[in-house]
Amino acid sequence: MSRMLDVSDDVRAEIGNEEAERLLSGGNAPGSYDCTSCRTPGDSDQERTSTVLFVGDETAVLAFAHATCIPSQVVQVAEEHLQGAVRSITGGGPESPGGGPTDLASDQAVLGITSGLVLINHQLHPALVVEPTGPIARPGSLGGTDEFLPLLTDQGFQQVANLDQPPALLPGWSVLLAAGQLHAVLQPGAGGGPAVSWWQAHQPLQVTDGWRAAANRSHTVLVFAAPVGSIGQQPREDLLRDMLEKAAAGGLLVGAAMPLAGT
Repeated sequence: MSRMLDVSDDVRAEIGNEEAERLLSGGNAPGSYDCTSCRTPGDSDQERTSTVLFVGDETAVLAFAHATCIPSQVVQVAEEHLQGAVRSITGGGPESPGGGPTDLASDQAVLGITSGLVLINHQLHPALVVEPTGPIARPGSLGGTDEFLPLLTDQGFQQVANLDQPPALLPGWSVLLAAGQLHAVLQPGAGGGPAVSWWQAHQPLQVTDGWRAAANRSHTVLVFAAPVGSIGQQPREDLLRDMLEKAAAGGLLVGAAMPLAGT
């Protein structure tokens, strides 16, 4: 029986025409599944279903999602991050502190993300605040120096001196929101390839109705980043802003505006 599957050209190119046709004919596609986006059950016999391919350096994992949540697509992740994607697909594993950091090796720091509305120039902006759990060294270095902010400025993030104005738009980056939940922060792929995950939630993260409404109005999310110990987990948004101001005054804050992908 033919499944109601959507297989994008990008997914077809990765898995091959033969496997794509086998999926479309119902050969390898499950009838029922848990949507990799909204985590609720789906049925490819009854509703449009997207094929979502998570691709690492050596591993690929095929998942399924409601077509109303996210389109069929290829999500490229580093090989060491792919186990986090597997846990997101299967729903296994605990959610990490800080709201779903990237799944790095156990001896490395992970990136925690906090969402909140930040008041800038008398206007509330939907924001994400990124803070690692430990120092971040440059790839291949012997460690000892926290290079988190220099690594981000190399990618186009700008130093934030104060919160009088929102940071500038960072081309090629975006924030992926699907079915009202935060999934990933995406960065440009190498050599002009498809966007890849810079940060990816172990499980889709809830955001407040106010945050989601503000993001849908502006279609833009402000992303701030600070070294470990600069911001912390703040119980209120006014306290979060105070800590952002202190980090900025101390030269410990970078930021960028990114378009919202999804709803």
